[in-house]
Amino acid sequence: MMQNVHLAPEEDEDDLYSGYNDYNPTFDTEDLENDVAFQQAARTSHGRRPPVTAKVPGTATSRPIDTAFGSKATLTSSMGRPVTGVVQDGVARPMTAVQAAGYTKAAMRGSLFDPLGQARGPAPPLEMKNPDSSEEKIRQLEKKVGELIEESCIANSCGDLKLALEKAKEAGRKERVLVRQREQTGTSDNINLDLTYSVLFNLATQYAANEMYAEALNTYQVIVKNKMFSNGGRLKVNMGNIYLKQRNYSKAVKLYRMALDQIPSVHKEMRIKIMQNIGVAFIKTGQYMDAISSFEHIMSMSPNLKAGFNLIVCYFAVGDGEQMKKAFQKLIAVPLEVDYDDKYISPNDDPHTNLLIEAIKNDSLRHIERERKSMAEDYIMTAAKLIAPVIETSFAAGYDWCVEAVKASHYVELANDLEINKATTYLRQRDFNQALETLKMFEKKDSRVKSAAATNLSFLYYLENELTQATNYADLAVSSDRYNPAALTNKGNTVFANGDYEKAAEFYKEALRNDCSCTEALYNLGLTYKKLNRIDEALDCFLKLHAILGNSAQVLHQIADIYEVMEDPNQAIEWLMQLISVVPTDPHVLSKLGKLYDNEGDKSQAFHYYYESYRYFPSNIEVIEWLGAYCIDTQFCEKAIEYFERAALILPTQVKWQLMVASCYRRSGNYQKALEKYKVIHQKFPENVECLRFLVRLCTDLGLKEVQEYMTKLKKVEKLKEMREQRIKSGRDGSARNRREGSAGGVWQR
Repeated sequence: MMQNVHLAPEEDEDDLYSGYNDYNPTFDTEDLENDVAFQQAARTSHGRRPPVTAKVPGTATSRPIDTAFGSKATLTSSMGRPVTGVVQDGVARPMTAVQAAGYTKAAMRGSLFDPLGQARGPAPPLEMKNPDSSEEKIRQLEKKVGELIEESCIANSCGDLKLALEKAKEAGRKERVLVRQREQTGTSDNINLDLTYSVLFNLATQYAANEMYAEALNTYQVIVKNKMFSNGGRLKVNMGNIYLKQRNYSKAVKLYRMALDQIPSVHKEMRIKIMQNIGVAFIKTGQYMDAISSFEHIMSMSPNLKAGFNLIVCYFAVGDGEQMKKAFQKLIAVPLEVDYDDKYISPNDDPHTNLLIEAIKNDSLRHIERERKSMAEDYIMTAAKLIAPVIETSFAAGYDWCVEAVKASHYVELANDLEINKATTYLRQRDFNQALETLKMFEKKDSRVKSAAATNLSFLYYLENELTQATNYADLAVSSDRYNPAALTNKGNTVFANGDYEKAAEFYKEALRNDCSCTEALYNLGLTYKKLNRIDEALDCFLKLHAILGNSAQVLHQIADIYEVMEDPNQAIEWLMQLISVVPTDPHVLSKLGKLYDNEGDKSQAFHYYYESYRYFPSNIEVIEWLGAYCIDTQFCEKAIEYFERAALILPTQVKWQLMVASCYRRSGNYQKALEKYKVIHQKFPENVECLRFLVRLCTDLGLKEVQEYMTKLKKVEKLKEMREQRIKSGRDGSARNRREGSAGGVWQR
């Protein structure tokens, strides 16, 4: 059994892994640089020629061919070299016909190994564009047209409508040149329809912005009728808007409906906007039922504030109280889609979170939210004021219903504002007691509402000149909300009325610190500084107001008045000129301008403004007197008669004006008229000495017999006048003597 077992020799025990580290030197790639045969093959084209046809496919050795002598010879190349892979002189040439290794057939003898082609140098430069080629000219012209469209849009956004229209027209001209060039070069198939559409659309828009509606409509028609513009039919909405501005409502509705037919149902928002325009057009034409149908559809599909408010207006127009209530409930049910103020309250003291909240408190998105909320409140308040008097038997009951409806919605904070508005309505109806009762109901409510109600109560008592009550409620308003600028302003008014101007100024300043846009406080502060004779500070206040309010007549008048106090008539005149551009028919301002020009010695300008003042208010005695005197100075006595007769009509008990009329007749040489007028005056005022003197003079000059009669009356009147003056004088002397005696008696008793 053991005879078949062969033991390994002892000398092999130490060489179990022999041969594992042996390798063929042919595969040694580390010493290729020193391999002469490999370097020769790499430097020359040796081995790069394709094998001859005698080569057997799949082998790397040459095939022997029989010769005529019966022997076999090895096939060589045409250069006398063996084919690739042949063993020659004991050295095998490597395979060198692999394209990926970087060898090519066209390589020259002695070329270096360059698989990346770096020895060929940089790529040749791109072919330069020819600026004179037709395609390049067309491309530049297209670019110029696009730039003109952009410039037109920018000018429109900046408010320069005339420049925007000029740029749009220039873009249209260049686009037509572009089309002609394409037709001439035979590339009309490559016309840029998008560019043509943009040019026409922008041109029509700029025509409409410049109120050139006929041109705008013609341009829109070009787009709409061109079948190559796939969505051109939608511009019928723009055409409808133009007809709406032109008050051609039937045409506007027609175009809106045509546009509505061409807009697919997937564009829901666009369709709703067009439906809203249709409803507005129906309101303009008085077709309230059709308008109701449009707005009801909108409120059922995509409710919004504008449509809800317009629906209420339509139901108000047709007098349907119940539907008004339903529409109001739909209006207050419209979601506001804004975040509430809780979002801007930091939940912890994390500084990073606090910084983030401070950053977003007044960002642009927050402003949009505030505007949207303010718009919603305006719509709801206006709708409530509109329907409250008609939905119930009395406006108070209507307001109560609106208040309850608002309390049940997410606009609950508007309920208190409606209550205050109810008190304001009582004021408009002159029902002060009900207004006071309504406002007093807020005394037990939260501080903000209490402050608003107390402010209104203070103002009411201030108007009724009950300063004690006004002061009490002003104090209540300030204590309820110290940061309420209206409350602080009212408090300042009550202090101002009591003559404490310094303290009033402090309240006005505090109101401005709480709200720098409180124009009432700033105006009253300016008046307070005027009272304190701090003219420069008063002027500063009114100039700030002018920057805020623009053309406010009251502010302009105060600035002009301050410059007049500062004895700067040129500045006063300049500000009064701005004032009459705002209120051109104010007779007081015109007379003030006339007075300033008169003081400056410019009689012609003074006459112009005095006459304008007289034209708008012919009952100002000062203006009438100046005009009459001016006419006498300029020798137009007949014209002066008109003014003095007007004064005599206004003040019939004053003899002065009738004497001026008679004097004008006398100065103009119409002695007969003057005599008749003096006789009339003598009948009304028989004791007037001046009238009798002129009667005596006229009768003497005219040689009339009545002269003796008037002389006798004159002497009698003068004697009576003298006796009256003596009596008055003696009475004065007697009273003075009695005072002296009484004073002496007092000293003696003491």
